[in-house]
Amino acid sequence: MLRRTALILLLAATLPAAAETLKHTLPNGMKVIIKEDRRAPVAVSRLWYKVGSLDEQPGKTGLSHALEHMMFKGTAKVPAGEFSRRVAALGGRDNAYTSQENTVYVTDLAVKNLPQVLEMEADRMANLNFSNKDFDNEMKVIREERRMRSEDDPSGKLWEHLMLNAYENPAVRAPVIGYMPDLDKLKAEDLRSWYRSWYAPNNATLVIVGDVNAKQTLGTVEKLFGAIPQRTLPQRNNLQEPLERKPKSAQTQAITAEPMFILSYRVPALKQLDDTMPYALDVLSEVLGGNSSSRLDKNLMRGSQKAADIGVGYNMFSRTPSSLFMVKAMPSSGTSVQELVAEIRREIADIAAKGVSKAELARVRTQMEASEIYSKDSMDAQAGLIGSLEANGFSYQDEAELRRRLAKVSAQDVQAAAKLLSPARETLMVVTPEKESTK
Repeated sequence: MLRRTALILLLAATLPAAAETLKHTLPNGMKVIIKEDRRAPVAVSRLWYKVGSLDEQPGKTGLSHALEHMMFKGTAKVPAGEFSRRVAALGGRDNAYTSQENTVYVTDLAVKNLPQVLEMEADRMANLNFSNKDFDNEMKVIREERRMRSEDDPSGKLWEHLMLNAYENPAVRAPVIGYMPDLDKLKAEDLRSWYRSWYAPNNATLVIVGDVNAKQTLGTVEKLFGAIPQRTLPQRNNLQEPLERKPKSAQTQAITAEPMFILSYRVPALKQLDDTMPYALDVLSEVLGGNSSSRLDKNLMRGSQKAADIGVGYNMFSRTPSSLFMVKAMPSSGTSVQELVAEIRREIADIAAKGVSKAELARVRTQMEASEIYSKDSMDAQAGLIGSLEANGFSYQDEAELRRRLAKVSAQDVQAAAKLLSPARETLMVVTPEKESTK
């Protein structure tokens, strides 16, 4: 339900250090991390650009996401739409996504075909050349995507309105896909300018995981990307935001049979390895909502049955100083939003007052160990963790220390984290069925 982004889940998908991992920065500033994983003759490439909605200005929202779409619209060497067709012809799969912080291009394929994909990636880093017609056609697709995911979808609408109410900074609260009035005014030249500003090797990190020889692959990367000139990057937005202010509650309507809500709290993100609170918040998210044995599932879904659905999320990695600790829920029939919110607050207050049991901490640690055992086979997850660490100011080599600090979180630490979830940090966003009030 609520996407769980706990560090526990990210770390669970990594491998013990065995094969070589190589990190190198090209003379033009591009970071390259290559991790050998010889279990199958495949590879995954993730190219991270450090640009997202956090870098946009009021009136120009949605630029990063729109440019992600246009990156598939061709160069002189690779015509519009041909990138994905060529990847598919090589037996591979490609994808891309945009977040507040980054735009990421992903390719999975047979390792023997990796050089061909890297050549196309280098080409579109330097030589993107889309037509005005392609831009106009793609903007129709993007506007329809916004209607489907942000305006007609109740969960998407809930998320967008939560951000609008939880934050005050325009860059932090803006939706990644952009506001519709901004999309209506966007011009092809806006995207070309955005591309020239941010798509540079010194704003990129290439992560490769697979059945590769790290040194030989680095040589290929240097040959393909090394001649692309670096650029002077624009000044980034000030992302400061107060953690505490008066609690806020808001409501909107959507096409939904039942109401749903997100109860959120502005809490610290991880900025230094020795920060303590983000690790405790990560564990708290698992105690409250990690699985069917967690408190909210056990007490509010299977116990009192006041919740029809419930989930907890916290992402400790963020370019912003703070992150949101969120509980998303749907009340059961006969239970009001206010009743369920009160029950969730009571569960949080109980941990803040009494702490958590040794058994609960042991469950979370066991969950970490089990997930690690069963989730080692994903090269994509390995590349994702490496890229996340590097994109947020850490090193892939910090993984072991992150794991160690997470395992050291105590009951007292979790109790202190629960005390952070106070009214001064709270935003409650409710979506109700259209033409009905909160039941």
